[in-house]
Amino acid sequence: MSTPLAPTRPSRISLALRDSSTMLRRNLLHARRYPSMTLNLLLTPVMLLLLFVYIFGDVMSAGIGGGGADRSEYIAYIVPGLLLMTIGSTTIGTAVSVSNDMTEGIIARFRTMAIHRGSVLVGHVVGSVLQCVMSVVLVGAVGVAIGFRSTDATVLEWLAAFGLLVIFAMALTWVAVGMGLVSPNAEAASNNAMPMILLPLLSSAFIPVDTMPGWFQPIAEYQPFTPAIETLRGLLLGTEIGHNGWLAVVWCLGLAVLGYFWSTSKFNNDPK
Repeated sequence: MSTPLAPTRPSRISLALRDSSTMLRRNLLHARRYPSMTLNLLLTPVMLLLLFVYIFGDVMSAGIGGGGADRSEYIAYIVPGLLLMTIGSTTIGTAVSVSNDMTEGIIARFRTMAIHRGSVLVGHVVGSVLQCVMSVVLVGAVGVAIGFRSTDATVLEWLAAFGLLVIFAMALTWVAVGMGLVSPNAEAASNNAMPMILLPLLSSAFIPVDTMPGWFQPIAEYQPFTPAIETLRGLLLGTEIGHNGWLAVVWCLGLAVLGYFWSTSKFNNDPK
């Protein structure tokens, strides 16, 4: 007579994946029910794109060698920068969302439940990266509608560009999660995350670095956004990438690791 087998317990990894997918679904549903912040953050790069193209486009095109008669040169120049800026603005919503969870007591409630501890943060990060990708697609569609073209990029270069956008979004998201965890309320989280929008304004997103004041050029050239923007331009438009490629990867990995350890340390040690 055979002995019945004992039921197999789910592994730790499968439990973590299950709980993380549940938290991801929760965050996506929350974003769908409260779309006002996402729309407000998304409108910023779209409005800047339209403003700089249709108000300053002729002057800017002349300044970068387009002759001033055709805005296409400046449209090609500005769209990659706006795509990265879109990621920065979208992650502000992540900081606010994490801060809300901390201050409204939902995190304390999760800690009393039998769920994987890290799944709360993973849900926020994956949800934010997905929102960043959707926001980038929308802003990119607006850019294509007003004349952006990337006819010389190969399939491999398109895949590399997409990969760069994803890892850049993941890096900024982990930093935004940390900002949300250390902020006492949603307003403070929004203010703490403002560098995500300000840094692109101080990069090569709108004008070449060599047109900036000499003392400011090293700051603009080696901050996180400029190498990523120049790498994206090189992949989509065939411009020179140079040292920007490895600088962008180093910034992405460095920010992701820093944000991860900062966020998990703060989350695990928080007494709330």
